[in-house]
Amino acid sequence: MSNHEELAIKVKNIIEQIRPYLQADGGDISFVELTEDKVVNVELQGACGSCPFSRMTLKNGVEEAVRKALPEIKSVEALNM
Repeated sequence: MSNHEELAIKVKNIIEQIRPYLQADGGDISFVELTEDKVVNVELQGACGSCPFSRMTLKNGVEEAVRKALPEIKSVEALNM
């Protein structure tokens, strides 16, 4: 398994830990891909897709949690925002 694949699995695990918090507010998140330049692409669903605070949730919640655990990740971006 490559380092890239290992990193993608770690990112998925962190996102799985965050999902219940988003689901409690009627939203959801799904991992799409980890780019070669270490940007995580996700898709926000449900209430998170239309919530005016979703960008803040993505950056201050999801991205912060991912980068805290995996500092090599550059950013988390939502493809559907």
